[in-house]
Amino acid sequence: MRLLKVATCNLNQWAMEFDCNLKNIKESIIRAKEAGAVIRLGPELEITGYGCEDHFLELDTVSHAWECLKDLLLGDWTDGILCSFGMPVIKGSERYNCQVLCMNRKIIMIRAKMWLANDGNYRELRWFTAWKQKDKLEEFQLPSDISEALSQRTVPFGYGFMQFLDTAVAAEICEELFAPIPPHTELALNGVEVFMNASGSHHQLRKLDIRIRAFIGATHTRGGVYMYSNHQGCDGGRLYYDGCACVVVNGDVVAQGSQFSLKDVEVVVAQIDLDAVASLRGSISSFQEQASCKRFVSFVDVPYKLCQPFNLQMSLSSPLKITYHSPEEEIAFGPGCWLWDYLRRSGASGFLLPLSGGADSSSVAGIVGCMCQLVVKEIEKGDEQVKSDAIRIGHYSDGKFPTDSKEFAKRVFYTVFMGSENSSDATRSRAKMLSEEIGSWHLDVSIDTVVSAFLSLFQTLTGKRPRYKVDGGSNIENLGLQNIQARIRMVLAFMLASLLPWVHNKPGFYLVLGSSNVDEGLRGYLTKYDCSSADINPIGSISKQDLRIFLRWAATHLGFSSLAEIEAAPPTAELEPIRSNYSQLDEVDMGMTYEELSVYGRLRKIFRCGPVSMFKNLCFGWGSKLSPSEVAEKVKHFFKYYSINRHKMTVLTPSYHAESYSPEDNRFDLRQFLYNSRWPYQFRKIDELVKELSVDKDASTSNGVGIVAAGSVDPKAGL
Repeated sequence: MRLLKVATCNLNQWAMEFDCNLKNIKESIIRAKEAGAVIRLGPELEITGYGCEDHFLELDTVSHAWECLKDLLLGDWTDGILCSFGMPVIKGSERYNCQVLCMNRKIIMIRAKMWLANDGNYRELRWFTAWKQKDKLEEFQLPSDISEALSQRTVPFGYGFMQFLDTAVAAEICEELFAPIPPHTELALNGVEVFMNASGSHHQLRKLDIRIRAFIGATHTRGGVYMYSNHQGCDGGRLYYDGCACVVVNGDVVAQGSQFSLKDVEVVVAQIDLDAVASLRGSISSFQEQASCKRFVSFVDVPYKLCQPFNLQMSLSSPLKITYHSPEEEIAFGPGCWLWDYLRRSGASGFLLPLSGGADSSSVAGIVGCMCQLVVKEIEKGDEQVKSDAIRIGHYSDGKFPTDSKEFAKRVFYTVFMGSENSSDATRSRAKMLSEEIGSWHLDVSIDTVVSAFLSLFQTLTGKRPRYKVDGGSNIENLGLQNIQARIRMVLAFMLASLLPWVHNKPGFYLVLGSSNVDEGLRGYLTKYDCSSADINPIGSISKQDLRIFLRWAATHLGFSSLAEIEAAPPTAELEPIRSNYSQLDEVDMGMTYEELSVYGRLRKIFRCGPVSMFKNLCFGWGSKLSPSEVAEKVKHFFKYYSINRHKMTVLTPSYHAESYSPEDNRFDLRQFLYNSRWPYQFRKIDELVKELSVDKDASTSNGVGIVAAGSVDPKAGL
C-alpha cells in the first residue's frame, strides 16, 4: 500500500488584502500539518484574492504576491509538505495566472493556466495570457530578491507535472477541468495519480452538482485522486465563492467541505491508498492501450517520497454521501454569508431595510435574520474571528458577546415601514410582526406629508396637480405620483441609515439594503432611484418564484412564521389608492406573470434567444394553450418593456449573483441600454411567421387533418 494524506481547503480571501490572505494561508498550512497531510492545496490566486480584476494590471499586485510567497518560503511553512499557492506571475512581457508549487523552502515548478475562464462573470483574458507551450517546460528566472533569498535562480515554468519517488502529482487550474479536452486526461495517461485543482468558483443556484459531477468524471473512468480547493465568501464584489473543497478517489467523494460558512479557514483532509488508483487503471484495457501511445508531457523530478507504507494506525477515508443544499437553503445561507462578509469588512455598524411587508423586502429581512442566527451558532462553536467581528459590529463591552440572534439583530438591523395613504393595514402589520420575530429595531413612518409637500411645490410651479388614474388622471399622472412615493422612500432610507447611529450614540453608518428581484430588473418593473437603489441587494439575482419557495421554507426552518402569510399575499406595490373596485397588483401592472418572466429571462440569456427565436421556442412550449398570434403578442410585450427599461440596469444596485439569467450589466449581461423598442425588423419577422402558421393551420383543417399541439412542455425545462 502507498498511503497518502492530503489536505485541501476553503479560504475566505479578500481581494488586495494581502495581510488577511497570508494569515489564512498560514493557518491552513498549520492545520494541514497538524492533520499529518503531506500535500496542501489552496484556491486559485489565493495570495492576491481572485477578484482583484484590473488591479491585476498593476505591477504592485504582482510584486506584493512575490513578497508574500517569499515570506512563506523563508519560514518553515513548506517544510515536509507540498504546497500549491495561487498568484499572478509575469514572464517576459506576459502575465499568467499560476500555481506555484513549493516544498522544503524551494519552488519546484510554476504551473501556468492554459484555458482561461472568459464568459459569464469571468474576464480572465482581460488580465492574463493563456499558456500555449504545451510541449515543454521552460526555465523561468526568479525576481532577483526572491532568487537571492531562496538561493534559487531559475525554476521550470509552464505545463507539466512533478514526479516524486513514489507517485506523480499535477496541477489543473479551475476552468481547465471544464475544457472539452481537460489536461487531466493526458496527465493520467502519463502516470499522474494526484490532481490538484485550485479554483475560484462562485455560487449559482442549483449548480453545485455540475461541479461535483466533473470531479467524479475526471477519475471515474481513468482513476486518480482529485483534490479541489475553492474560495469561500465575498472577496469584494457581487460574487459569493461557495467553497465545497473536496477529495475524490476513483470517482468516489471521500471528503467534502462546507458550501456556505462564516469561517475564514476550513481544511478538508483525506487519507488514501494510491495503489487503489494503480489497480483501477491496470484493470481498464482501453486505459492501458491509450497510455501505451500517449503524448509525452514534461515533468520535474522531485527527490522526495510522499507516501507511507501499510500502517494499521492510519485509517483510509471512505466514500461518503455528497451533501447538497436545497434551493431554499442556498438562498438563506449564500446571501446570508455574503452579507456578513460585506458588513464586517465595510466598516458599517449594521443594515437598514425599507420593509414594506411584501415578499421581496421580507425575503431580505429573512436573510438578515438567518445571518444573525449563523453568527450566534458559529460563536457557540468557538469561532473566535466571528466572535471578534460580532463584538466590534454590535458594540458589545465588558466581555459580552452575542448569544441570542434576536438580541444581536436588535443591535445591527433596522427595518422601516414607510407607509402612505395607499398602504394597507395588512402590510403594515405583517412588517411589524416580521420585525418582532427577527428582532430588528423597527420604525413605522408615514411619508404622506412629504408627498404632499412635493405635490404642492409642483402645483405652485405649474398650476396643475396630478391625479391617480382611478381618480380620473392620465397614465402619465398616475406613474408620476407613484414615482414620487418610491423616490421619497429611497432618500429617507439613506438619511436614516446615516443619522440613526448618531441618534443612538453609535459610531459608523448603516448599509441600506435593496430588495428588487431578478424578474423585476429584467422587466424594468421598478422606479429608477427608488428603494431598489441601495448599497447592496442580496436578492437582486433571485427570481420571484424562488423567493416565494424560500419564504415558505423560512417560515418553518428559521422560525419566522409570519413569512407564510406574506408569501400567500398577492404581490402589490401599494403605490395607487385602494378602492372597493380596484387594488393594484404587480402582475396586472406588468402585463405578464412572474412565471412567464422567468421563462423569458432564461430564453433571452441562457439560450441566447432574440425575439424571433423566443417566439419559435414558445410556440412549442406554450403551443398547447396559446395560439401563435397570442404567443407573438406576449413576446412583443416583453421585449418592448425590456428594451424601454434596460437603462435602469446601468444603475442597478450591486446584487448577490445567484441566477444564470440575471440582467445585471456591470459584467454579467453586457448589452446596450438604448433600443428601438418597436423592434421593427424582428417584430415584422414574427408577424410573417404568425401569418404562415395561420395559413398552414387553415390548409390542414380544410384537408381534414388535425393540428397536433406541441405538447404541454414545461416552459422552464428544456427550452
